Amino acid sequence: MTTVVIGIVIVIAILVLALGALWIFGERGHLILPSTLAAMRPRKSKADRTTPKRQYSGTRSQYKPSLLNAINAYVYSRWTNQYINVLINWIFPRLDERGREHWANAYHAKVLTTELAAEVITLDHDVDARNQEHIVPYPRARDIILKSPVNITLYECACRHARPNGGCKPTNVCMTIGGATTDFQLDHNPHSSRRVTQQEALDVLRAEHERGHVHTAWFKDILGDRMYAICNCCKCCCGGIEAMIKYGAGNMVSSGYVASIDESNCTVCGVCVDACPFDALSMKTGATRIDSAKCMGCGVCQGQCQFEAIALVRDETKPAPLDVRVLA
Repeated sequence: MTTVVIGIVIVIAILVLALGALWIFGERGHLILPSTLAAMRPRKSKADRTTPKRQYSGTRSQYKPSLLNAINAYVYSRWTNQYINVLINWIFPRLDERGREHWANAYHAKVLTTELAAEVITLDHDVDARNQEHIVPYPRARDIILKSPVNITLYECACRHARPNGGCKPTNVCMTIGGATTDFQLDHNPHSSRRVTQQEALDVLRAEHERGHVHTAWFKDILGDRMYAICNCCKCCCGGIEAMIKYGAGNMVSSGYVASIDESNCTVCGVCVDACPFDALSMKTGATRIDSAKCMGCGVCQGQCQFEAIALVRDETKPAPLDVRVLA
């Protein structure tokens, strides 16, 4: 019996030492970095202080703080490239329909036009908009909480790093927007992230738009049920676009707009068809056609059309745009 007890104690001690070493490695040689400590402290917003119980319309959020969720959030934020690599190449291809729905509800994106993405970057007022189901129609992770001026950190695109040869270039095109995630990235990944000014962030947005990439605002339940990042997604690397097109996952939602073609200016050159990340355009009987059900209103086709034959118009059948100018 004594030998068994000693063996158990040794195993436990080894596990504790291994976990401790992993923690110190994650904290880059520190016992705990300031951003980790800040992330552990629940912060009440103005709405929380004035309302005894958080109110929801529609489906109530299913996210519950727990040790497992905290570990998940830490691993995702600390080792984003590795986390996304496993998700894209190992987990998602093996999920059934129920599994894909679970992931979509917990981790999803709202497509933004370049104008709306720029408005987030240049926000001139605080936003504390909870449970925005009419904008982000998922049962959880749909809060938009921002403090002006927005704190922005530019970091590496995990989706591009998950592809052979590092994916499309450049890779330093994703942005954490406000909240504890910005400082966390800087503290834990100082060699692959940097704080940027509003103008630098706008320059990245415009350069990515010119490359034909989609602006997306990402929400994740374990990161406070809120929007935490703006990514600039290419159709060949983005795990979200792949999950939607290849596997039929509903993890991305329309900007609220749809492309409209002015046939008098359209030359049916096919550039927009090739550029569309969502396979929403086609050429039929000498004309360019738009499948409004597939169109996500990203504006990529509009940006790639040199003849100014495409415009974005509001589609009232789709969720409302994420327009921070009208949120408070």
